[in-house]
Amino acid sequence: MNTANILVVDDEPQIRRVMRSTLSSRGYVISEAKTGEEALETMREERPDLVLLDMNMPGMGGIEACREIRRASDVPIIMLTVRNAERDKVAALDAGADDYVVKPFGIEELLARIRAALRRYSPDDTLPSFVSKDLMINFEARQVTVRDRAVHLTPKEYEVLKHLVASQGKPLTHRRLLQSVWGPDYGEETENLRVVINQLRKKIESNPTRPKYILTEPWVGYRFQPPREGAAKSALPKT
Repeated sequence: MNTANILVVDDEPQIRRVMRSTLSSRGYVISEAKTGEEALETMREERPDLVLLDMNMPGMGGIEACREIRRASDVPIIMLTVRNAERDKVAALDAGADDYVVKPFGIEELLARIRAALRRYSPDDTLPSFVSKDLMINFEARQVTVRDRAVHLTPKEYEVLKHLVASQGKPLTHRRLLQSVWGPDYGEETENLRVVINQLRKKIESNPTRPKYILTEPWVGYRFQPPREGAAKSALPKT
């Protein structure tokens, strides 16, 4: 049986009832909120293990609520919406969401995404820091500094960067990155990965259109290219 506490945030009572019934039957502990403001209050009181957050709500919408939650917590957030436009996916991921599910969705798909998000937050070994002339990644503190300026990464951006750096110089396929970061139930959702890579490049590259760290391997995936200058260093083990 699962013991994770899931906060369901949706302004539609019927959706909340269905989610409570379905997720409770799978062993999850369910909390509910019908507005973004109520979700923030519940977060402070109950500290859930995962948030299912509707994107389209009156008052504080899902995007704004996601940003507010992310300022104080790294809890996994899965956005729910009736829209499937790429700009909505970009907005959700950029606000800090870990994943994005379009209504109507199959319950098995949602459960798979919940399992993947919860697995990603399981404790794992901390990698040594990576340091170069203009980029520093402190994995123990989950801090990224670009040209002496602290940069905030969403959880998905951080996890993708961590896997790329851990295999620096070695290409990682789309499937391997997706399954490592999103979970073993994934592998074909290359659009989600592309959005995260684009956002990462905007945050850590001097010129995102001509990246020097996160390189594309055509028809394969991506790799992290350590700089070749002598000042660069990394204590990461080779894989």
